Amino acid sequence: MANNLRQLREGRGWTQDEAAAALGTTRNQYAKLEGGSRRLSDKWIKLAGEAYGVDPGDVVTERAGSVPIAGYVGAGTEMHFYAETQGPLDEAPAPEDGTPETVAAEVRGESLGPLFNGWRVYFDDRREPVTDDLVGRLCVVGLADGRVLVKQLLRGRMEGRFALHGQFGEPVLDADVLWAAKVKSMMPG
Repeated sequence: MANNLRQLREGRGWTQDEAAAALGTTRNQYAKLEGGSRRLSDKWIKLAGEAYGVDPGDVVTERAGSVPIAGYVGAGTEMHFYAETQGPLDEAPAPEDGTPETVAAEVRGESLGPLFNGWRVYFDDRREPVTDDLVGRLCVVGLADGRVLVKQLLRGRMEGRFALHGQFGEPVLDADVLWAAKVKSMMPG
């Protein structure tokens, strides 16, 4: 039976020692559980769910992992989120480097170029405020005016502001960016 212990642990930023302590076991035992050489019994699934604060079903899976689709990217690379009370309307296959925090956005139309219609943009690790390592990267960015865009993040002319560039349309100059998350991957839908 496949498990998500590694993704859950890495999503928390824990070492195997820290994860073992949270489950009340040794690092050696935890490594065997995570690596799949020791079977995850109901007891371990329950303990892991409690330690990571997730549903026990999120600890184990017999299919490829999935992530929620949080919204879509439409015209002008503006992102439209589904209402939180609505929950995700669909799920997408998780990328190889996915974590429990990874979400997807569906590309609709030609906002990121005609080849990407129907693809999915994956992101997590939202940085608030924006960190230097995101400059020059393709990111999902949240602006002070409430818009959420998918653009390349560059330094603006004004201190603390950013220029947002896309393949199409005019750049957004000196944008007041509240948060940004690097696009970790893109996959066909």
